Amino acid sequence: MDKAINQFITNSIRIKNDEIFLKREAILSFDSKIDLSQFLKDSYKKLALRYPKYHKMDSLCKLGILGSSVLLRSQHFNADTALVFSNASSSHDVDMKHVKSMESIVSPAVFVYTLPNIVLGEISIKHKLQSENVFFIEDKFNADLLVDYSETLLNSGKASSVVCGWIELKNDQYDVLLCLVSNNGEIPFTKENLEELYRFENE
Repeated sequence: MDKAINQFITNSIRIKNDEIFLKREAILSFDSKIDLSQFLKDSYKKLALRYPKYHKMDSLCKLGILGSSVLLRSQHFNADTALVFSNASSSHDVDMKHVKSMESIVSPAVFVYTLPNIVLGEISIKHKLQSENVFFIEDKFNADLLVDYSETLLNSGKASSVVCGWIELKNDQYDVLLCLVSNNGEIPFTKENLEELYRFENE
């Protein structure tokens, strides 16, 4: 007998190839020639995020703030909303910048972002979360891991909802899927549905 589904994908955001999709609907698109820095800056402006600290963050954290802010906008969530993230490259981009800075004067502003879980902290501060959080490093998108870990937190009562997903950045190439999971929604929170959302690209 299949287990009853009591958790749902309440909302989802996909950021890839100069576009941002909310529930598979394009909400922002840019010219393909735009670089990452300009994409992050223009997205912030057009989506009216109004979070000055954003400009001081590294690109991985900017992607996290951008994605989580749009994902959670107009959604009900509590301070115990957990964060379950993963990627393949850890904090590679800022690590390389830190290594390069060591050739001259080491910058504390760069060094502070040389851990991938810093993005969890920045999101928690932005959204006032006081919750469980974890950042896994995987070779590729692993829906099984994300679903299993998120369900454990939800079923144990440690979290009333979860933001889970993939936030990859390497050599200015970005690939983001974030989902809000709770007991409200129409899409069951399953490995298959999470993989389908990850595979989605604008046709």
